[in-house]
Amino acid sequence: MSRQILNMQNIVKTYLMGEEIQTVLQDVELSIDQGEFVSILGPSGSGKSTLMNIIGCLDVPTSGKYILSGHEVEGLDEEELAYIRNKEIGFIFQQFQLLPRLSALDNVELPLIYAGLPEKERKIRAANMLTRVGLSDKMKNRPNQLSGGQQQRVAIARAMVTEPTILLADEPTGALDQTTGQQIMELFRELHEEGRTIIMITHDLNIAKRAGRIIRILDGRLIEDVAYV
Repeated sequence: MSRQILNMQNIVKTYLMGEEIQTVLQDVELSIDQGEFVSILGPSGSGKSTLMNIIGCLDVPTSGKYILSGHEVEGLDEEELAYIRNKEIGFIFQQFQLLPRLSALDNVELPLIYAGLPEKERKIRAANMLTRVGLSDKMKNRPNQLSGGQQQRVAIARAMVTEPTILLADEPTGALDQTTGQQIMELFRELHEEGRTIIMITHDLNIAKRAGRIIRILDGRLIEDVAYV
């Protein structure tokens, strides 16, 4: 039986815009089990980025309950949220977010430095992850010596190196050409088959269909939740 790792109940997110309150998320109910590959699909302005930030503990809801791996997120301070981000969430961004002066190996090693691991163990784990994503021959290369697809693979290796509960991907093919994007989606499929939990934010239906479950968001509400066999 699958273990539920994420549960949101009546999540609301509002912002004060001048003198008006703008509701960005409204009554969001969401649960995700370990090992699922889920796409959150919506157009620009739908609230999907805000939802992603709350899932990733980069933001907190105005009201409602969010439980991540048994931890209730409400009431945690910034230090506690940072600890959960490092331990539970592996972030994959559209623009890769690699440090330009560091090698691929050093970029992947960074989260392990924050986690306090010894240098020898960090190097071994980072090298193993780069090998897993097909970059065993690029470990010493800096980002400007890599293609867009290779940079995204480095970013995926960095996201996985702490063995997080969830890989959270924000438009992971958005900065890539179609062929390279398909290669990245194939890597996600392989990672999912290995048992990793993946939540992918996208506006592209064709990309969303590569997941096993599509959740549509529009105007801050989840309007459809469809699982595919």
